[in-house]
Amino acid sequence: MPARILDGTKIASDIRREVAAEVKTMTSRECALVWRFVLAGHNPASEIYVRGKVKACEEVGIYGEQHTPAESATTSELLALIEELNRRDEIDGILVQLPLPRQVDSKQVLMAVDPAKDVDGFHPVNVAFFRPSVADWCHVRQPE
Repeated sequence: MPARILDGTKIASDIRREVAAEVKTMTSRECALVWRFVLAGHNPASEIYVRGKVKACEEVGIYGEQHTPAESATTSELLALIEELNRRDEIDGILVQLPLPRQVDSKQVLMAVDPAKDVDGFHPVNVAFFRPSVADWCHVRQPE
């Protein structure tokens, strides 16, 4: 079988168009989809990545907003922010951008994100859905 060159730009455009159609269908029946991005510290690559995610959200009809705690933010401060975002019913998704500043316990912050709002799927409950061996360990039932 000969090699085939993929057009990544076209594929990405097709996927965005499909997602936008799904979001439009969802939001016509319910309220708008809302995601929050948490970017603590000043990592240039992370800043570019999150800016791109916020823009991609806008393109498909998801309202994305960035929270930027200071470089000096503590684990407790980030946990309080995550707790607030988890409590707010109008927020559908949360993404915590890594790396977090050195003084922050990244694992503790990621574990604090409500699995139902975990955009990245890093929470062990979400990982379990994709890895049966982890699902057994976590006692999580696989979707049928």
